[in-house]
Amino acid sequence: MPQVIAERTVRLDAATAFELSQTTGDFRLKWDPFIHSQHFEGGATRAAKGVRTRTRSRMGLLMISEYVSFVPGKNVGMKMVAGPWFFATFGAGWRFAESDGGTRLVWKYTFTCKPRFLQPLANPVGQWLLGREIERRIASFAAACDDPQLIADLGASG
Repeated sequence: MPQVIAERTVRLDAATAFELSQTTGDFRLKWDPFIHSQHFEGGATRAAKGVRTRTRSRMGLLMISEYVSFVPGKNVGMKMVAGPWFFATFGAGWRFAESDGGTRLVWKYTFTCKPRFLQPLANPVGQWLLGREIERRIASFAAACDDPQLIADLGASG
């Protein structure tokens, strides 16, 4: 199964970095260049294992995903429940680990493309495209972690 991984170290504690990563609505749009809109489904008001989210990317693609892991300050994992026609499977995992007074971020996407007979061509293209996207996304997140006003706003919103 193809995957892409992006890593950074930020000068923010793991609990706060994790909290920032799990923001939604207008606040999420302040740091996440991938998302056009995102909200919880089924009456959920916050992230937790089993909760589903509906995310529309800035490219117009829609995905419903479900949290399969949610450990505040440590990690979050999601799997696609419904999404773009070209993904047979898609999952994401974001890890946060204390490191030298900051936090080491490791974000990973795992996927397969469809139809199956096109995977030898489509999976490498997907790795290239998703690799660019995850790097752009984690770079934006790392910059947000260094933004004192954004972090102050995060604390005020909680």
